[in-house]
Amino acid sequence: MRSLPASFSPQSKLAPAPAPAPPATAPPPMEKPIVLMKSREEGKGPVGASEGAAQLPTAAAKGEKEGQRPTQPVYQIQNRGMGSAASSSTMDPVVGQAKLLAPEKMKHSIKLVDDQMNWCDSAIEYLLDQTDVLVVGVLGLQGTGKSMLMSLLSANQPEEDQRAYVFRTQSQEIKERGGNQTSGIDFFITQERIIFLDTQPILSPSILDHLINNDRKLPPEYNLPHTYVEMQSLQIAAFLFTVCHVVIVVQDWFTDLSLYRFLQTAEMVKPSTPSPSHESTGSSGADEGTEYYPHVVFLQNKAKRENFCPRNLKQMHVVIDKIMMHSHLKYKGTLSMLECNIFPGLPYDYLDTEVNLFLLPFADSDADDTFPRAAPGGGPLFSLLPGYKGHPSFQSLMAKLRSQIMSMARPQLSHTILTEKNWFHYAARIWDGVKKSSALSEYSRLLA
Repeated sequence: MRSLPASFSPQSKLAPAPAPAPPATAPPPMEKPIVLMKSREEGKGPVGASEGAAQLPTAAAKGEKEGQRPTQPVYQIQNRGMGSAASSSTMDPVVGQAKLLAPEKMKHSIKLVDDQMNWCDSAIEYLLDQTDVLVVGVLGLQGTGKSMLMSLLSANQPEEDQRAYVFRTQSQEIKERGGNQTSGIDFFITQERIIFLDTQPILSPSILDHLINNDRKLPPEYNLPHTYVEMQSLQIAAFLFTVCHVVIVVQDWFTDLSLYRFLQTAEMVKPSTPSPSHESTGSSGADEGTEYYPHVVFLQNKAKRENFCPRNLKQMHVVIDKIMMHSHLKYKGTLSMLECNIFPGLPYDYLDTEVNLFLLPFADSDADDTFPRAAPGGGPLFSLLPGYKGHPSFQSLMAKLRSQIMSMARPQLSHTILTEKNWFHYAARIWDGVKKSSALSEYSRLLA
């Protein structure tokens, strides 16, 4: 009888003992988030690193089972934060995205070649590692409107103030003293990844006057200042013929035979750059594929009303074709005014030999549209119509020219496909080769 109460009394004494057990099991789940937060903040403890590495495979396995979210963004975030713990295979997507990030948008042009004909490296900051790039350069005599044209092709509109253009145009003071605004080569790249190169005027009388009057010391290989000015112009032209897809030759009157002679000389002394055989779809010559030649566009700026006459336009095409018939430059077959609907009554075969010629009127010719002209004895209807100009407005013609320039082919400049940064290094080597060219040195010796 005493054994039953004795066995029952210990159970009653041991019954309250399991009560403190639940508080003893509560601290372990509280310690786990503390350890995770410590490893995330410090990121250098061996325990935290091992736990973080162990969580990545579990998260990946969970994502694969669910099939809802890809695990790639998770690894990219961890790679950016941890860095050293990430493998090289998982870093590739992040590096690829960093390379394609758009750089800072350019607001004005910068120097690619300064006035001392020295190469500048500041343009590489605006370039990417991508291959879809178009390079457009410009050549022309002094005061023909090269900087204004390149500004309107790249980033500005005709109605904007010229002081806000990305390529600085001539101020009134410079025009009055017959000076030039651009010196060397200016660089600008748009958000559409199109590189524009504005150059100083070729055979410039203002540069020659500056050399003579300021007693600037010439390089030892040049004896006369006019020889140095001509060699500077040839170096710039030969450089553009090698690194550009499109070269625009600007004139403000038709036509200067010395300009075509200069272009043929620059073509003769340009560096030899082998081109792929499939790019040899040129305008003339069976062996054109052995070297690279750009597309050349002849732009007639400040054209008068009679220049837009179809008969005069046809004669202009014939003259340019006869002058450039022995050139390997791609001067025809890539730009057409007839396809712009500027002359809707003319058939496409009106021009037998259509060269890359485009006409632009005076930029201020659109001002006549703001003041209606009344015909003598005309009614109120004729008083509301603008005056007849014989050509479309400057703004519409500029838009058509820009669309045709931007849609031109982009052949390979060298035997390999160049990215933007590779093009910059390639252009630097070409410029150094042009300055040290034996052909140019021999030509300057003959001029002296």
